Amino acid sequence: MVTLETPRLILRRWREEDVAPMAAVNADPEVMRYIRDGSVRDEDQTRGGVQAWEGEWESQGFGLFAVEIRSTGEMAGFTGLSVPYYLPEVLPAVEVGWRLGRSHWGRGLATEAAAAAVRFGFEERGLERIVSIAQVGNHASERIMTKLGMQLVRETVNPTSGRRVRVYELSSDQYVTTAR
Repeated sequence: MVTLETPRLILRRWREEDVAPMAAVNADPEVMRYIRDGSVRDEDQTRGGVQAWEGEWESQGFGLFAVEIRSTGEMAGFTGLSVPYYLPEVLPAVEVGWRLGRSHWGRGLATEAAAAAVRFGFEERGLERIVSIAQVGNHASERIMTKLGMQLVRETVNPTSGRRVRVYELSSDQYVTTAR
């Protein structure tokens, strides 16, 4: 079981008791505004998502981590690595992504979590390239991507939602140069 720790966070595999707090995150229209078509998700849909994320860990050797606040034990959302099958034009690729509840926005937690996931991808899983994808207009996520050292490489349309997205990328060579 992979667990990562940062100064303020624990990134860990999913537990049954994470489903309800993650469902609350997924039920917030503002959180979901830039996710696919913007639809919120209920507890059953969230449970299915958690099961799929855990399946990625088994099949890929990486996946999405539950993000826990170290000081309180509160489950804040997720970050981690996944294959962006929904955007075939960038494949083969591994994407770093994140989703935190609104009460955790604006404190640098998503950047801290995503940086740990990127480090894990390059240093522990030997990835050559990591991408991140944000809908046009999601300036907060694009700021995180640039803080991670990623560069904008294309703008395109997500075929599953019809929305415009921007694809950022970081190579392992760029990571080694910027991380040291």
